[in-house]
Amino acid sequence: MKPIDILNKHDMKRTSCREGIIEVVMTASQALSENEIRERLAGNYDRTTFYRSFKTLEEHNIIHKIVVNNQLVKYALNNSVTHKNEHTHFFCNKCQSVKCMDDVPVQKYQLPDGYSDNKTEVLIKGTCANCKTEE
Repeated sequence: MKPIDILNKHDMKRTSCREGIIEVVMTASQALSENEIRERLAGNYDRTTFYRSFKTLEEHNIIHKIVVNNQLVKYALNNSVTHKNEHTHFFCNKCQSVKCMDDVPVQKYQLPDGYSDNKTEVLIKGTCANCKTEE
């Protein structure tokens, strides 16, 4: 699937900045921060254009936010775009990477009476395989 197909599917106006952001996130091997996306984005977009495009893609559930802590947030394509099931994310404490663990499903938690959930996020923190081999 191409960025233009994703925008069309979500009935969104095609802009080069939106297409560029989607392309960067699609081709990345791991989740990226806003700054990492901006650095990899081809084209010279001002901050306002970039952030408006970025927020629009997030609001339309094309990209989703992975909150690692109060200072680090990463982004990846949303499950509605990738057609993946809910999955766990892994944060490496050494290299600061966030990886989607597609083979590790999010379990369903039994909540007390009167509570209902609409989204469950699981973030596992540790050391990734690449950093482990460097030890």
